[in-house]
Amino acid sequence: MKKLITSFLLLLITCICLKAQDKQAIVKLMHDQQTAWSKGDLEGFMQGYWKSDSLMFIGKRGPTYGWQQTLENYKKGYPDKAAMGKLTFRIDKVELLSKQDAFVMGAWSLAREKDAPGGYFTLWFRKINGEWKIVCDHTS
Repeated sequence: MKKLITSFLLLLITCICLKAQDKQAIVKLMHDQQTAWSKGDLEGFMQGYWKSDSLMFIGKRGPTYGWQQTLENYKKGYPDKAAMGKLTFRIDKVELLSKQDAFVMGAWSLAREKDAPGGYFTLWFRKINGEWKIVCDHTS
């Protein structure tokens, strides 16, 4: 009986540690995005997204499909470093839904010379080839 309880506890601890590692990986990805954006590096920022035609981005103009189209929309909306400003994320929730899916909710803000826009986001992350990537982004 002691071996059974010990085995169960080890399995439980392992699961908790793996969940913590996945959450840390997601938070790191978002930190890397924040850093790239604030440097004016849209290509670097986009590395957090699934590079697929099935990527979905939902903004104020409705859904956009595809990694490349999402990048092009960002380039139009934020043509230079001044327009991009300094990005800050506030992560309110990271919930692992399964071994390969996660939900993230939070807020974003930009610090720019003449204004400070901001809003909220919900993100669906999926673990693809061992890496967490955003597969759906709803930002307002």
